[in-house]
Amino acid sequence: MLTASISHMLIGAISRGAMMTESLELYGTGSCPFTSELRQRLRGEGRPFVEYDVEKDPEAHARLVRITGRTMVPALIDRGSVLAVGWQGRGCLV
Repeated sequence: MLTASISHMLIGAISRGAMMTESLELYGTGSCPFTSELRQRLRGEGRPFVEYDVEKDPEAHARLVRITGRTMVPALIDRGSVLAVGWQGRGCLV
């Protein structure tokens, strides 16, 4: 799960615009409330991202596991680097 300090760093990076917008990927599910919270945060900050629903897209699920080594969403990836797994210390197993 995402620790509080990592969560604050992620929020700071989002707020400062430190992430490359073309490469930001959100892996989540339609049923995970924490995916919804992170999605709203990204949209509220005006950060474009590509979203993958790992319950509907088996290839995205395989990428999630390959990149993060976990089966938890939401996961935020930037250019192949894991920025966060979970949101504010919470997540959903898939």
